[in-house]
Amino acid sequence: MARLAGVLLAINLACFPTALPWSALNEEARAGLVNALKNKLQNLAREHTDMLESLSPNVRKRVEVLREIQGQHDELEAKFFEERAALEAKYQKLYQPLYAKRYDIVNGVAEAEGTTNDAAMDQKEDNAAEEKGVPDFWLTAMKNNDVLSDEITERDEGALKYLKDIKWHRIEEPKGFKLEFYFDPNPYFKNTLLTKTYHMIDEDEPILEKAIGMEIEWYPGKCLTQKILKKKPKKGSKNAKPITKTEDCESFFNFFNPPEVPDDDEDIDEDTAEELQNQMEQDYDIGSTIRDKIIPHAVSWFTGEAIQGDELEIGDEDEDDDVDEDDEDEDEDDDDDDDDDGEDDEESKTKKSSFAQKKSGRAQGDGQQGERPPDCKQQ
Repeated sequence: MARLAGVLLAINLACFPTALPWSALNEEARAGLVNALKNKLQNLAREHTDMLESLSPNVRKRVEVLREIQGQHDELEAKFFEERAALEAKYQKLYQPLYAKRYDIVNGVAEAEGTTNDAAMDQKEDNAAEEKGVPDFWLTAMKNNDVLSDEITERDEGALKYLKDIKWHRIEEPKGFKLEFYFDPNPYFKNTLLTKTYHMIDEDEPILEKAIGMEIEWYPGKCLTQKILKKKPKKGSKNAKPITKTEDCESFFNFFNPPEVPDDDEDIDEDTAEELQNQMEQDYDIGSTIRDKIIPHAVSWFTGEAIQGDELEIGDEDEDDDVDEDDEDEDEDDDDDDDDDGEDDEESKTKKSSFAQKKSGRAQGDGQQGERPPDCKQQ
């Protein structure tokens, strides 16, 4: 998960009343922030020094040697990140011819070897031969991914059928990456290219500075990110025309209008900062899923083969979570038993029953996911 750099500093809102990305801060604010961070680091260093001084001389010497080893490790790790970036860039170029071939086949620009001959030999496949490429390729691939399927509504599918390619590339100044969505001419919007750009402070963590979308030029009455509500006027009202109201609507295309960090003249309280961070993390999760899973393994997501591997990864994470929850439950049971010692049976039964109810309530609450508002329908 990415961390919003500005909001990350909101853990100390008393010191940093405005949680903003670095680029949004003026020079005076940047200097103040740097000084505050230096002071924080100095305080941490003093705490570490106090900790070392509490050790015996022999143990302290061993810890110092361990710190030197850690420093050597960090130097190697820095070289690893540098070489990894170069290696990724090298192979990204090698992938491009393969992506080009995929594009041609998916969009019917070129035919897969043997397909045309087979179709010509079998007259029953005349209709299939007329069908170019692989229809709904990218839509199907994205719908088969859990992260993306949650974002795609039924109304979105009509527009996403016109999606003919998705690409990504790194950007250097500032560091980050850019997603490009190529569309055939369609009845929903004028754009044939939609982009989403992520500016990263640290790609290895990663720490996200901000995300930049773009405006979609919707045709009249075709906007998928808004719905129009019509309300009949009250009886006896002079205005007989229905009242229309426009509201935001759930849609995959909201992805191109990411959450924004407020200007530096607005304060952000802790709750707002946390909500903003969650929105940014979700937005980055969608973008990184498209970059790391959908683009390089599109056909596996189209056929559904990639779903099983993805579920295995999720299953491993769930097992780890279950172990942690079991440990917590055991600790709670132990605490409950200690509280019941020395009390009569009636009180013990009452307390245990109360505890079970609370525990059951927590389990149900934890198991429920936040409800999503219903998909809106264009009226």
